[in-house]
Amino acid sequence: MKRKLRIDRIIIAIIVLILIVGAVIYLLKPKDNTLMIDLTNKTVAEAEAFAKENNLNLVVEEQVNSFEKDKIFDQSIEVDQEINKDDTLTIYVSLGINYEELKVNELGDVPIMMYHGIHNITDNEYTGGNVDKDGYQRTKEAFIKDLEFYYNSGYRMIRLEDYINGVIDVEAGYSPIILTFDDGLENNIKVTGLDENGEIIIDPNSAVGVLEQFKQKYPDFNVTATFFVNGGLFQQSEYNEKILNWLVDHGYDIGNHSYSHADFTTISKEKSAQEIGSLYNLLDKYIPGKYVNIVALPFGSPYNKDHENFPVILNGSYNGNEYTTEAALRVGWEAESSPFSSSFDKTFLKRIRAYDNNGVEFDIEMNFDILENNRYISDGDKNTITVPKDLEDDINNIYDLDIKTY
Repeated sequence: MKRKLRIDRIIIAIIVLILIVGAVIYLLKPKDNTLMIDLTNKTVAEAEAFAKENNLNLVVEEQVNSFEKDKIFDQSIEVDQEINKDDTLTIYVSLGINYEELKVNELGDVPIMMYHGIHNITDNEYTGGNVDKDGYQRTKEAFIKDLEFYYNSGYRMIRLEDYINGVIDVEAGYSPIILTFDDGLENNIKVTGLDENGEIIIDPNSAVGVLEQFKQKYPDFNVTATFFVNGGLFQQSEYNEKILNWLVDHGYDIGNHSYSHADFTTISKEKSAQEIGSLYNLLDKYIPGKYVNIVALPFGSPYNKDHENFPVILNGSYNGNEYTTEAALRVGWEAESSPFSSSFDKTFLKRIRAYDNNGVEFDIEMNFDILENNRYISDGDKNTITVPKDLEDDINNIYDLDIKTY
């Protein structure tokens, strides 16, 4: 019995020894893969040493950025990701910012563009790319030219919701622009069917189809838009849920344009609450918690904040559900103030009607000519407000950001 116990102990000791030796060998064995380190704030020389040590192909790109000059501010391989021999590592190195040379001014005006329908037609009897006399409807060809113009003029898109919350994440030296579409027309995002996975197929000639093509063509354009819908949503009821979820999942926003495109100057306060509340309730049905609490005022009504119905647009209840509207958009004519300006009022924002009129009556050409004298130009850092020294007193720092002057 004692002999058997002794043998058992020897066997256990051998097993333990084997496990210990195995663990030591594993720990001492050279690893095939190394984890990526954080190169932020390091120099190119440090990145070169790391790349050489790990047999990486290093690509260096220099960009104007608010980081300290000659320091790395971004990298293509994420921190803690496994790296292998011959992987390509791209590092982005700051050239620093010359605020004066770039004319940085984060109190400049921001264009909020107002579109409605985008039509795949070439022949039209009205000025430029207008489909209708008043220019609320635009041809696909004109819309494409608009987008090219914005991009080549140094504008980059941001979300409307980010704008009203003071989050302007635009590369240094560039300017923010916001796209909005009213009415939820079918040609905003026309569905031609479903693919083999049950996902919607989007007509490339619709507004979203064009925007998606621009995403591919200009990744740095940061393509996005806010679509303001009525009770008919996008006029394709069989696809309601799929369309709304596809949009929010692909970087677009959905807002409130009232249930029946109401004129708030001709209805009661109770009816006004119904118009706003019922649309919010409809969005809650399809995309709860995923839409923006922003209203695009139909016809721009009411036309002033003193109207008795205006408070109901911002706060109210319908069918037992309370709602709060963060911002309201007018039918506009010119660019709006910076969210850091003392004149900024997110509850009554102006927009630019996206139409052609030979450079007059606040069309696209006229507005962007005006903007050249006072456009918002970013410092590249969403956490700071940078302005010329003589404008510092005009800042309303409601978002508690760092202020820089030059």
